[in-house]
Amino acid sequence: MKLSILIPIYNERATAPEIIQRVQAAPFEKEIIVVDDGSTDGTRDLLPQAEKDGAIVLRHARNQGKGAAIRTALQRATGDIIVIQDADLEYDPRDYAHLVQPIVEGRAKVVYGSRFLGPRMAMMFWHMFGNTMLTLMTNVLYDAILSDMETGYKAFRADVLKDIPLRSRRFDFEPEVTAKVLKRGIRIFEVPISYYGREYREGKKIGWKDGVVAVWTLLKYRFVD
Repeated sequence: MKLSILIPIYNERATAPEIIQRVQAAPFEKEIIVVDDGSTDGTRDLLPQAEKDGAIVLRHARNQGKGAAIRTALQRATGDIIVIQDADLEYDPRDYAHLVQPIVEGRAKVVYGSRFLGPRMAMMFWHMFGNTMLTLMTNVLYDAILSDMETGYKAFRADVLKDIPLRSRRFDFEPEVTAKVLKRGIRIFEVPISYYGREYREGKKIGWKDGVVAVWTLLKYRFVD
């Protein structure tokens, strides 16, 4: 099966070349679709090399958010399985084999890589607490037993993801897509992944305001769309 690996990038000059190289090294038939989401730190200047190496590079004129970048990439995806890959180094492409195996074997349509089931560098407490609360809220609202709703490693059978109307533009992509998958009666398979969390001084972008938006997103899509 062919993988479409979607990489939204915003101001990741320090990590973009390395993560793209790691993805390119993954031993799968694949296409790599990079979306530069209006970077202003010089990231954009590094991406022509990725194009030379075979990646599809798309560019937003201004920053629109992770969800918007994923939606842009999804329009170009031609693979059988869609994998979301953040542009930092928190997630390891060597975990792709575990992530996509349940889909390849026909045992699942959607697979999440859980940071709480595998080895990880210690998270910041309030990030862990916020993620735990959002995951609990997801499980209560949508009758699920997830351990990590906010994980950045998500894999979808392509026809499933393309059939879901996505509206989020920023980090609310995670709760929106989870809510809509579960509302369609699709159970999410979880596998352990490794996680190398970074701190704000290293470029981490998600904050408490995104948590508030995630709560609203989970509530909203329980009753609409």
